[in-house]
Amino acid sequence: MTILVTGATGNTGRHVVDHLLKRGARVRALTRDPAKAKLPEGAEVVAGNHNEPATLGSVFDGVTAVHITVTSGVAESGPEFVKKALAAGVERFTILWGGYVGPAEQAVAESGVTWTRLEPQEFMANALDWREDIRAEGVVRAPFPDVRGAVVHEGDIGEVAAVALTEEGHHEKAYTINGDEALTAPERVSILSKALGRELRYVETSHEQAVQKLLDQGVSQADADYVVGWHADPPPEAYTPDGTLQRVLGRPPRTFAQWAEENAHRF
Repeated sequence: MTILVTGATGNTGRHVVDHLLKRGARVRALTRDPAKAKLPEGAEVVAGNHNEPATLGSVFDGVTAVHITVTSGVAESGPEFVKKALAAGVERFTILWGGYVGPAEQAVAESGVTWTRLEPQEFMANALDWREDIRAEGVVRAPFPDVRGAVVHEGDIGEVAAVALTEEGHHEKAYTINGDEALTAPERVSILSKALGRELRYVETSHEQAVQKLLDQGVSQADADYVVGWHADPPPEAYTPDGTLQRVLGRPPRTFAQWAEENAHRF
């Protein structure tokens, strides 16, 4: 059985590949540039873009299960991708949603084969957006200091995907995935400060400043408004731990302190 992992070099895709290999699965990792992939030994790294399914050629040969990471492009091309996968004999999907049930997620749910949808809320890796100001000034500028988020470790998401791809009992499940700690941004800054071994200051920014920061990064007005609006008033799933990881993995979620220690070198 070969499992195809799309978005294999992304924040979560790498962990999906890693956990599948640990389970003894044969993994085909799809990435735009295999030369830069730096994936674990044992993965078959192939070139391709799941946003452009018409170009994938023999990527599905021998593949019986697929992990899909929904990006802005695959949100629309997803139905064609799913159709090609099914025609090649794929019998199981996991899909990491794009924040809502769009065309790709719907195509998987209507595929007629085993599927599991992963619905993480806020990634711990979002803290990497703070790196520039931390390196320059030892400061984290972010809005909404009182808003809590049960942020989740990307490795936990990857492990849930690996379990659903290799074990029974996860068909037609939509898993809300979050951590066990509902932390504010200042609390995360304090934890990160300890991991880095130096004092970091939290500086509150306004809603408008947060939108402008995204606009300056090339994000569209609509997307910037949506992202900042979500963080200003997130859904209950984003800050209410629900125990999914404990039930699926048989252990508690990894903490933000663990993530900070693991990723301190990236700051």
